[in-house]
Amino acid sequence: MNQLVPDAWVLVSGEVQRRYGLQLAAKNLELIDDPATVGDTAHAGRFVPVYPANKGINARRVRTLVHRALDEAGRILDPLPADLLARHGLPNLHDAIHEIHFPADKERLAAATRRLVFHELFLIQTGLAARKTRLEKTESGRSHRGDGRLLNPFLKNLPFGLTGAQERVIEEALEGMRSEKPMRRLLQGDVGSGKTVVAVAALLSAVESGGQAAIMAPTEVLAEQHFISISTALKDLPVNVMLLTGSQGAAERREALEAVKSGEAHVAVGTHALIQKGVEFDDLSLVIVDEQHRFGVGQRTVFKEKGATPDTLVMTATPIPRTLSLTLYGDLEVSLLDELPPGRKPVETSIVELPERDGPYEAVRAELEKGRQAYVICPLVEESEALEDVRAAEELYQELAEEIFADRRVGLLHGRMKAEEKRRVMAAFRAREIEVLVATVVVEVGVDVPNASAIVIEGAERFGLSQLHQLRGRVCRGLHPPQCFLVGDPKTEDSRKRLEALCEHQDGFKLSEVDLAIRGEGTLFGSRQSGMPDLKIAKLLRDIEVLVEARRAAFELVAKDPTLKSPDHRPLRREIRELLGADVEWLFRE
Repeated sequence: MNQLVPDAWVLVSGEVQRRYGLQLAAKNLELIDDPATVGDTAHAGRFVPVYPANKGINARRVRTLVHRALDEAGRILDPLPADLLARHGLPNLHDAIHEIHFPADKERLAAATRRLVFHELFLIQTGLAARKTRLEKTESGRSHRGDGRLLNPFLKNLPFGLTGAQERVIEEALEGMRSEKPMRRLLQGDVGSGKTVVAVAALLSAVESGGQAAIMAPTEVLAEQHFISISTALKDLPVNVMLLTGSQGAAERREALEAVKSGEAHVAVGTHALIQKGVEFDDLSLVIVDEQHRFGVGQRTVFKEKGATPDTLVMTATPIPRTLSLTLYGDLEVSLLDELPPGRKPVETSIVELPERDGPYEAVRAELEKGRQAYVICPLVEESEALEDVRAAEELYQELAEEIFADRRVGLLHGRMKAEEKRRVMAAFRAREIEVLVATVVVEVGVDVPNASAIVIEGAERFGLSQLHQLRGRVCRGLHPPQCFLVGDPKTEDSRKRLEALCEHQDGFKLSEVDLAIRGEGTLFGSRQSGMPDLKIAKLLRDIEVLVEARRAAFELVAKDPTLKSPDHRPLRREIRELLGADVEWLFRE
């Protein structure tokens, strides 16, 4: 009422309706000085941006402020070289930012969006390219040229044939290790695809060449699992494998440290205890990091101080869509185990609502009657509430041991147990002395008991999709048809979609794409890859083509000007420093 005064020019947009003659249901209304200025209004008569609003500030107010800011900003300088923009048919940054907020038409909006997606991905890829180039230039590695005296008998005596993918990936790893440059390779493989065999082949090549190898796992349970499986696989070979974890007794730890320092231990298996002060290697030439998503780049690089520049093999069983691996691990070569060993059975997966909770336990009882075993995973509690996690596990254990399976042997495993106790429980489960193992997510990765054919996951809606896929993978290793029961009460559409995706897909790579589509990229990098920013405008699943184009352009540019010292590239260097922070300072030193 205050705005609509006689003789004022008003621009109104909305729906024309016929009631009592013609009328306009006004959606937006803007006072203007003169009809000639209609092209540059903020709220009506054009495409207008819709911003998130809250109680404190509404969308219209944000729109007014952004419009004013763009008017008063002056020329926005473009850090991307003009010849690069021309080659890729991209508008300059000034026009792109104006057009993405207040586009003249749909075509210009699409061009502006593409430019800003390219811009964001290009900066990240240029940082990764500079890092890769700098490391290759400044680091000299060790050429591992093993004679096969350990590797050949190991491969020959395997109780199964290698898959084509395993043969290919072993050759890729050995080829990388033969190079004079340090190998940095990411090995991706779905649950049960046989990554351990590739890791053992690589570590045997290191030992044959006179070096030591270290394998670092995120949890003590997984480190111990690796220690047992690698020691067993190499029992007939003259290779000394040593375990090093934080909870070892003083005498055991001293013995392990001395063996690693003297070179008597050819292979050290452990947790992050391997990179702590006081751990010295005689000649560390290969580092294998398992479950990379649990380790930041910082932890990956500490190993450099332990050996000259050891080759690095990063293994992950959490499949990452190709789009993500190009961005998260752009400085690593990627090897892919995309074939499961023959005989792996799909896990029959079903969602069970809470009122039907008895059903899965009846199915588990039927499996136990046939001489098989089962896992029961207790609901996830926030990581900060570790004691509640234990309480949840203990309560579930009590319910199963005293009521549901009172006549069966039930065991308990959680992260707060002492290492010796955990080892004892796992050994009892492997030896079939425990029939039902109640556990927290300590069994998420690496625990291998082929006789276990069923898994019940309580509170399944609280777990992430990749975590559920990992847990389900515990029962796909045996001869019997495996079953997985997702017990829960999914209250949101997203949590239901996650559980349904798990029932629909067995392939971890497909699930990782579904997960990315459900969650969005979110904080992609966070603790996974220190120094990486969140994506503000790019969406990796949608923008894969732009990502590949930006990556190619970034690597070409860095090949010509590794430290971006040319005058044309200085604004780009400034922008990357601002984006990636202190982590990239060393990249651009002359």
